[in-house]
Amino acid sequence: MLVDTHCHLDAAEFDVDRDSVARAALDAGVGRIVIPAVERANFGAVASLCRDYSGCAAAYGIHPMYVDRAREEDLDVLRQTLHREQALAVGEIGLDRYVEPRDDARQEFWFAAQLAIASERELPVLLHVRRAIDPVLKHLRRSRVPGGIAHAFNGSRQQADEFIELGFKLGFGGAMTFPGSSRIRELAANLPLDAIVLETDAPDIPPAWLVGQRNSPDQLPRIAEVLAELRGMTPAEIASATTANAHAVLPGLARLH
Repeated sequence: MLVDTHCHLDAAEFDVDRDSVARAALDAGVGRIVIPAVERANFGAVASLCRDYSGCAAAYGIHPMYVDRAREEDLDVLRQTLHREQALAVGEIGLDRYVEPRDDARQEFWFAAQLAIASERELPVLLHVRRAIDPVLKHLRRSRVPGGIAHAFNGSRQQADEFIELGFKLGFGGAMTFPGSSRIRELAANLPLDAIVLETDAPDIPPAWLVGQRNSPDQLPRIAEVLAELRGMTPAEIASATTANAHAVLPGLARLH
């Protein structure tokens, strides 16, 4: 069994065929799919999906690219949702230093506030860290969250080691499948295996064989095969290890049937 630790199955791109996408993932051996919310407006959709689809589990948070339309009362709604629903984690939260225009101070406020909520609830976090790894790490050093996942990791080995020391796993997916992604592939090949989890970020970050097309969670086995090749292991060994890693960092997965 494989665990897709980051998949936006609620996205509009899946509205026309979500049932078949979820079924194809299960048929491919993807037994668990983690669906992170990105704003208050989709908390309900994520919760509904995770009730309707076997093997799906939710995280709730406000993504840094959506904080411009967030309101402070959304933090209370987040707390209520985490209390009411079976949440694996707080996420997707973090910082983004890529998209323009942006309000860095506003992102920092929302990130810090949600880290505090995760600490209160003793929940791990699913982190968005695009071009923002050092400021994200700065916040994590000040917080007491019980680890989590740095999604779509693309930092240095030193930064990777710091995340690991703080109790985090690092998410690898479609970007790793491109031969030109030398830094990501080197990390995937050489990091401690117990620090790595797999993800698709579907419908985004398609692997090399789907350039320009919609990504989907049934691609995870081929992504796992790439990791196996990079590490000189069998796909079965990679599946076993990364699934164990996902369960270790997201203990709520054990509640799923």
